[in-house]
Amino acid sequence: MDDETIITGNKPKKFKVTPGLVFGIVIAALALMVISTGFFVVDATEQAVITRFGKYNRTVGSGMQFKIPFGVERDYKVPVKVIQTEQFGFQTIKAGAVNQYKNGITKESTMLTGDLNIVDVEWIIQYRIVDPAAWLFNVKERKQTIRDISQSVVNTLVGDRAILDVMGSERTAIETSALDTMNDNFRALGLGINVIGVKLQNIVPPTGVQDAFEDVNKASQDMERYINEGKEAYNREIPLAKGRADQELQVAEGYAVERVNKAKGDVARFTSVYQEYKKAPAITRERLYLETMKEVFTGNDTTLIDSNLDNMLPIKNLKGAN
Repeated sequence: MDDETIITGNKPKKFKVTPGLVFGIVIAALALMVISTGFFVVDATEQAVITRFGKYNRTVGSGMQFKIPFGVERDYKVPVKVIQTEQFGFQTIKAGAVNQYKNGITKESTMLTGDLNIVDVEWIIQYRIVDPAAWLFNVKERKQTIRDISQSVVNTLVGDRAILDVMGSERTAIETSALDTMNDNFRALGLGINVIGVKLQNIVPPTGVQDAFEDVNKASQDMERYINEGKEAYNREIPLAKGRADQELQVAEGYAVERVNKAKGDVARFTSVYQEYKKAPAITRERLYLETMKEVFTGNDTTLIDSNLDNMLPIKNLKGAN
């Protein structure tokens, strides 16, 4: 039919479909399809990867974007600014509650330490997508790849350490090494992500050996305490002993200096006397003899020399009269 009947009120009217009207309707439909399939909005936390006939073409940022409509180009939105988390050894089922039943996740958390102990290690990793195209196209099983690599890295690091180190002093070192190693592996695979955090959660012995392990741990803590007490006593006594030794050395050095100086003085005095002796040997010998005799008889009642006279007195018979 070339025309249709349109009823307006009670009077039928003839409406003729013209080629211009048909063309206008087609144009409007095409415009609507272009708008609906060509324009799209990218969220502020996302980037969109555009493919043309299934092949990667470009990556666009947030805001209103355009692509060739009718399926020629397709967009895939990737949350590049969202921090995503993977949990290992446990599952968070709701806010404030943690699923601890371990069904299906026991194997990934049970590990062998370097000293051949078994330990359950729970950890999380946080990562962000940095290359949307690589994330979409380079690896097929992305989530499983992330979990496999993370589990392998943590198993290796735990296996290189003793159980007490894993549970205590080496936690931070394990987290730092795990983050660097995971990023190296993910870059090598071209996964397009960057791990920004690795956090060890609960690290406990397997069920059934908890009490025994706590006893061992307590003994280890006591050992550390005794060692610290010994070091404290050492640090207290050794400086005191060193101080006393330094004091004795200083006294000895002072005594040595005194003896050396005295000896040097004696030598100087002897040298001086010798010089005078060379000038008048007889007088010097007599003077030395008199001084010596005075020293010998000092304190005796017998006076050998009268200091008021110019000449020596006769020597008294000290042996007594016959």
